[in-house]
Amino acid sequence: MSTASVTGTSGEDRSDYTREESRAIRRRSLRLLGSLVSPLRWQLVLAAAVLVVSTAFRVAGPALIAYGIDNALPAVIDRLDWMPAIGVVVVYLVTAIGGAGLIGWYVVVSARLTQAVMLDLRKRIFLHTQRLSLEFHESYTSGRIISRQTSDLDSIRELLDGGLNELVTGILYGVFTLVALLLIDWQSGLILVAMGVPLFLLMRWFYTRSQVVYRESRVISAQVIVKFVETMTGIRAVKAFRKEPRNDDEFGKLASDYRDVNMRSIRLFGTFEPALMAVASTSIALVLLWGGIRVVGGGIEVGILLAAVLYIRNFFSPLQEVAFFLNSYQSATAALEKVSGVLEEEPTVPDPVNPVDLWTARGGIRFEDVTFGYSDAKVILPDFSLDIPAGQTIALVGTTGAGKSTLAKLVSRFYDPTRGRVSLDGVDLRSMHPKDLRRAIVMVTQEAYLFSGTVADNIALGKPDATLAEIQAAARAVGAHEFIEALPDGYGTDVNKRGGRVSAGQRQLISFARAFLANPAVLILDEATASLDIPSERLIQDALQTLLADRTAIIIAHRLSTVAIADRVLVMEHGRIIEDDAPAELIGGDGKFAKLHAAWQESLV
Repeated sequence: MSTASVTGTSGEDRSDYTREESRAIRRRSLRLLGSLVSPLRWQLVLAAAVLVVSTAFRVAGPALIAYGIDNALPAVIDRLDWMPAIGVVVVYLVTAIGGAGLIGWYVVVSARLTQAVMLDLRKRIFLHTQRLSLEFHESYTSGRIISRQTSDLDSIRELLDGGLNELVTGILYGVFTLVALLLIDWQSGLILVAMGVPLFLLMRWFYTRSQVVYRESRVISAQVIVKFVETMTGIRAVKAFRKEPRNDDEFGKLASDYRDVNMRSIRLFGTFEPALMAVASTSIALVLLWGGIRVVGGGIEVGILLAAVLYIRNFFSPLQEVAFFLNSYQSATAALEKVSGVLEEEPTVPDPVNPVDLWTARGGIRFEDVTFGYSDAKVILPDFSLDIPAGQTIALVGTTGAGKSTLAKLVSRFYDPTRGRVSLDGVDLRSMHPKDLRRAIVMVTQEAYLFSGTVADNIALGKPDATLAEIQAAARAVGAHEFIEALPDGYGTDVNKRGGRVSAGQRQLISFARAFLANPAVLILDEATASLDIPSERLIQDALQTLLADRTAIIIAHRLSTVAIADRVLVMEHGRIIEDDAPAELIGGDGKFAKLHAAWQESLV
């Protein structure tokens, strides 16, 4: 199993990583960051050059003030020579205005860099999560995916937008300030260097403590989002089972935990900021004391002392922003770890390296010694073999957990068998070109999902270039035309707008029309009539018989009325076929299907 699998899906919301896991995660995050920044390296060079020049202009101010006080001002007083003073003022204005202009340019350049990185990252997450196999989506909750695309990306954006700029600017400004201070007064510079020891210890303490707090913050934040999304998604079940009070308690506990971890971070800042101010004030006091002694003794000029004090103050002023960067950095680092974990997940059903084209499929399906189980769970299909000739309609019947839906997922290649192979017209599904596979095999599930857009758009999902006449013909074939025409805008009705809402049964009919318009060689109906009432189900029986003609069909149904149209019934139990014959033959026997059929008839009386 890859590192991504260990730390991306199952371990990404933990805060107790081992040292080796933490190193692997950091390497993974750095790889992602490098791949995002690499195409923008020349823009980074431009931003760096602009930042260096603008910082140099800003740092020149106190030195110019010192020159003005110690040299230009005496020239005016002693000789009425205004040229040095005018020169200092002009240079000061040029550096100030030039520095401000360059900072403005840097803000624009860095903003473009940030937006370019975020656009690339947002698209990568969306495209990659679409490409991942069904196994990933069945184990990775929708709330966690939403968290990756929303709160985690927002944390990274905040880091790139403000935090990183503050860090780079602060460090560069601090280095330039220290160099300038050492050049104009090396003794004051040594005092600042000495005060760097307690400053380093303070910054290290804050970084270490905040690293733990902000990792916990990201974990709990994700849990809050997951709980909210799951509750709103399953609101019908919540209300049906009166789960509101229990949800209130569970969400309240998560919200309280989130508040507590945020309070811990606030207390950290409440300790850090006063301590930083104390170090800064002590440094200024020491420079003033030692500088004043030297001024009295004639060792330095007053202007030099003023410049030294200004440099000390300027050195400490951006450190608060650096501390805020640590806030953003911790949050963004945790977010980047999770995002990189998702992006390093590999599809468990990969596309073939050398795909085999199958332009026209007949529909013959064959299972050859197939063994399959989900992840590390028990085997669902043990040593399973089955031959479905092209054009035959089979019905799969059996108790829950018998392996019916698993068989359908293997035919659709949502999963690959652990051993053995599943083939279409003699071609292993693992070798088929993905476009040919999706065109040849279509599954309609009980969960009929409608996407944003019109009814016509939803029917044409598998055939985007279909004409309105083709769309209407498919709807008529499944008995959906009449209710669609009754909608406010007919086939042009937006399914997500007021007046465009449709019932569960109507959504299922639209999904039938969608599948039939795609015209696959193999059609799989996985409990597809479960949302239809008895009249609606009877309405499409004739349409099903017509549309399933000359096409391979696999019908999974608990309603035995749907099974009647099959050429062949397979009764499954514990991943094995225990009965296999025509419906009439099985009904006339004394096997399990006959008992199921008898029980179903009694339920109708």
